[in-house]
Amino acid sequence: MDSLPPLIQPIEQLSKADVVRYSRHLILPEVGVAGQCRLANAKVLVIGAGGLGSPALLYLAAAGVGTLGIVEFDAVEASNLQRQIIHGESDVGRPKAMSAQESIRAINSAVQVRLHQVRLDSDNAVDLFRQYDLIVDGTDNFATRYLVNDAAALAGKPYVYGSVYRFEGQVSVFWEDAPNGRGINYRDVYPQAPPPGLVPSCAEGGVLGMLCATVGSIMVTEAVKMITGIGEPLLGRLMIYDGLRMEFTTMRLRRDPKRRPIEKLLDYEEFCGVVSGEAHAAAAESTLTPRELYDLLKAGSDIEVIDVREPAEWDIVNIDGATLIPKDLILSGQALSRLPQHKPIVLYCKTGMRSAEVLAALKRAGFTRATHLQGGVIAWAKQVDPSLPVY
Repeated sequence: MDSLPPLIQPIEQLSKADVVRYSRHLILPEVGVAGQCRLANAKVLVIGAGGLGSPALLYLAAAGVGTLGIVEFDAVEASNLQRQIIHGESDVGRPKAMSAQESIRAINSAVQVRLHQVRLDSDNAVDLFRQYDLIVDGTDNFATRYLVNDAAALAGKPYVYGSVYRFEGQVSVFWEDAPNGRGINYRDVYPQAPPPGLVPSCAEGGVLGMLCATVGSIMVTEAVKMITGIGEPLLGRLMIYDGLRMEFTTMRLRRDPKRRPIEKLLDYEEFCGVVSGEAHAAAAESTLTPRELYDLLKAGSDIEVIDVREPAEWDIVNIDGATLIPKDLILSGQALSRLPQHKPIVLYCKTGMRSAEVLAALKRAGFTRATHLQGGVIAWAKQVDPSLPVY
């Protein structure tokens, strides 16, 4: 497959200091002075300063990208430090965007950093994307991935896609308006989001920290190739990385001839169904707060508390007296016989999303006295027993 033309026009010349700093780039014939001048003139927007955004921002800054935008509204948490290497212990509690900005400036003070401390949504995405040449998508949920894809298409911008989960990662380049009829976007690969609860998030399923560095650095490599016009970008290909087997697999992608053009942005939370309508309805009728469950247990009420998380999560923290029955065993019907019909059941997971899906399934199966814990074990730890760890 042929390379694409350079995305960026070069600045006129490099300074003497730039020649010294980027000399290892300059002696690469494929990059050279012209390529480094293109990097200096590029404006790249990175969505998220988390697991993928951390290595992406650091390497984009080190490579000499002239302007970096950061879309990030979260604060640094201790659980981020296992993989989000742009932040340090002293940054816990601080806005991620500001922490990332300081790390970038420590690496390369010549980079212009623009902070967008907002939640990316349908009202601001297209206008924001139009301010940049290339988007690097480091998001971790399907709703935002579809939003980034559709907004990039409407803004006419290419973007580098990456994702990580447990021990696996994916990278591709999507560009609806790519030249020579090569246009392709995320919806050609994933026309619909998976059903709610089918694919756990990294917060639920975990991720090997250094996997983010591998995938994030590949994303930056693709960004640099797009900016400078070298090599063969992953446009029209999906790279899959298996960290346990140490294997890279590349799949060819093609544009879906039946896909409708993207004409407007949607309500992406509704489109992706973060929680199914059935689960939402079940939870609306049958939810206990942590304090209500605590009062029932303290009073000696005859109730069965069921933890629907995975065994590894149970080992981290659990509610005293609960029984572990993972969600999939209940949804498949294998564990229904282990659940009591004669007394109330209270389900819980990490934050309440998985338990709501299980609750809906139990309601269908005739367990009329089932409820679930609002906010899950995290809310329990924060509101009832602060001695318990959170993750």
